[in-house]
Amino acid sequence: MIERIKNILISPKTEWEKIKGEPAGIAQIFTGYVIPLALLPAIFGFLGRALIGINLGILGTFRIPLVYSIAWAVVYFVLTLITIYVFALIINALAPSFGSKQDIIKAFKLVAYSMTPAWIAGVLNIFPLLAILVLLAGLYSLYILYLGFVPMMETPKDKVIVYFIVSIVVYIVIYFVVSALSGLVLNMAWRPMIRF
Repeated sequence: MIERIKNILISPKTEWEKIKGEPAGIAQIFTGYVIPLALLPAIFGFLGRALIGINLGILGTFRIPLVYSIAWAVVYFVLTLITIYVFALIINALAPSFGSKQDIIKAFKLVAYSMTPAWIAGVLNIFPLLAILVLLAGLYSLYILYLGFVPMMETPKDKVIVYFIVSIVVYIVIYFVVSALSGLVLNMAWRPMIRF
């Protein structure tokens, strides 16, 4: 796993060729790669919100209560797993529209491994003010995703950019739906705390 992380971060083009030929299935990648890495932003986000807090200058440090921080971490983690799988399904479903080969396992590999930089950067969530660095790592994840379309989905080079852009638009929609759901769940959790 450490070797895969290092290679996908440093030499993604070469690593996609290795990944393409591997026999690993969705369940194996989910349990051996996605779950451990997706836990990083959830755990460090929990620690950052509940224990470290957000420095508000003269107003002091704001910490989210422990129970609600745990609720946030669980909701974030579960919705991350769902998002990864749904995004892979959509990339696979879009494949024929862009002259690409449908293969749900390769689509899942494409999505799962491309998220590596964002998940690794998730350790920075321990300091909420460093969230911008996590965002930058997310942009690198998008670049790795882009590089993976040709080897993984066998996309013709002249159609990669359009396939990538459509996929990103779909991902943004999924992201906003997931954010709305997590916001709804967390709002329901916070409501009992609000007293007037």
